[in-house]
Amino acid sequence: MLLLLGRFIGSFFSKKVHESLRAQAPFYSAVFILLIIFDYLTLKTGKLPLPYFPWPDKILNAIIEDRVLLLDCIRNSLILLFTGYFFGGIVGLITGVTAGWSKKVHYWVMPIIKILGPIPSTTWLPIVLIIASSLFKGSVFLIALGVWYPVTIATLTGVANVRKSYFEVARTLGARQRRLVFKVALPAAMPNIFQGLTQGMSVACTTLMVAEMMGVESGLGWYINWQKGWAEFGKMYAAVIVICLTFTVVNIVLTQVKKRVLRWQEGTIQ
Repeated sequence: MLLLLGRFIGSFFSKKVHESLRAQAPFYSAVFILLIIFDYLTLKTGKLPLPYFPWPDKILNAIIEDRVLLLDCIRNSLILLFTGYFFGGIVGLITGVTAGWSKKVHYWVMPIIKILGPIPSTTWLPIVLIIASSLFKGSVFLIALGVWYPVTIATLTGVANVRKSYFEVARTLGARQRRLVFKVALPAAMPNIFQGLTQGMSVACTTLMVAEMMGVESGLGWYINWQKGWAEFGKMYAAVIVICLTFTVVNIVLTQVKKRVLRWQEGTIQ
């Protein structure tokens, strides 16, 4: 509210701030109306009973009160998320490039993709948690498995659909097979690869929450389960909001990286 008030005051002195605030006014109005409806359903009528639906001030106080533990949970969740995402993305890239380039590899890889791909990685959670030497390693494997499929499919499709004329021109200029892969196929397939990486991040976030709620003893998913067990619903909703903000920031960063890498597409005909 203070930030919004500051922008409102600043709009009298800056035309840019005024235009930005005016463009976002419908969104702020909708949030205000939703808060009024929530107030009516909870404090006024009790149709959404307390303590299962706490008022926003209690959620904000929970975030402030447990800020140290929440920050530690965010750190643990991000470590687990990016560890699994990194391994899944690397293996997916290698699988996708080799399968998209080589017909022999494609022949052997496609049956595995068709069998494992449609099955959600969380399905293997009970088995993985039994076999894995630690809960962290088991969760990393599940996240990596979930990321591997969309990255593999997107990379494979991108490499396989590169125009043959690109390779013919490169061969005419003396390019060998390795250069054709890394200097022609991969750059041309980069839009597809980032599409797979974006889908993989969504799957990774979902798998992370399930893994933390089912077994991992740290992280935001674990925190939600823990507070729910103690009927601390204000803190539970606080963790949900922190999760939304954290994953939003992660996706914004990924989008910025994508824009920077694919900046050569600006001005081209899609």
